[in-house]
Amino acid sequence: MTRSARWNRYWDGKSRNYDREMQFLDRKLFGDSREWACGQATGDVLEVAVGTGLNLPLYPDGVTLTGVDLSDGMLAIARGRAERIGHPVTLRRADAHDLPFEAGSFDTVVCTLGLCAIPDHDKALREMARVLRPGGRLILLDHIASSTRAIRGLQWLTEKITVPMAGEHFLRRPAEMIGALGLAVEKQERFKLGLVERLVATRG
Repeated sequence: MTRSARWNRYWDGKSRNYDREMQFLDRKLFGDSREWACGQATGDVLEVAVGTGLNLPLYPDGVTLTGVDLSDGMLAIARGRAERIGHPVTLRRADAHDLPFEAGSFDTVVCTLGLCAIPDHDKALREMARVLRPGGRLILLDHIASSTRAIRGLQWLTEKITVPMAGEHFLRRPAEMIGALGLAVEKQERFKLGLVERLVATRG
């Protein structure tokens, strides 16, 4: 079994407990960050790594929402959630490294707590920038390398387990790549010892 296939199988299995674990982390670590991210979305919106659809109820009325994920298990739960809450959304299986959309297709691209587990996050960010229209906004939320050296050491140790097992990284800094994508940072916040970053960038 390839590494990617092993990771996909892990996340398919993880889908059964994902909501419960993430709701705990949202309370303890991320706070209102999902609401913060989704509340700024406008127009035609793409959510990359939509997961089980935890963000679906948080988007404003009037947006046209598309969500993609590589995990069939996650998408099955997201479809059920969309039906229960009556939120119109197009959900499809897709690889963040090669988004199946034309350049300039979306006004907003959202990725919350997904870049940490996408194998090549540089390539995924380039794809997110590619599908944005001029003036469009990229909205990111993720756990990142802490601003505290001791915590970064713990993150480094944690990655020795999580990267081989699930492809999940803790030492990434997506903000450092934004300028090279032709995007300008509009908002940027870090909190919880620098572990959490919220960022909005605009395509020129």
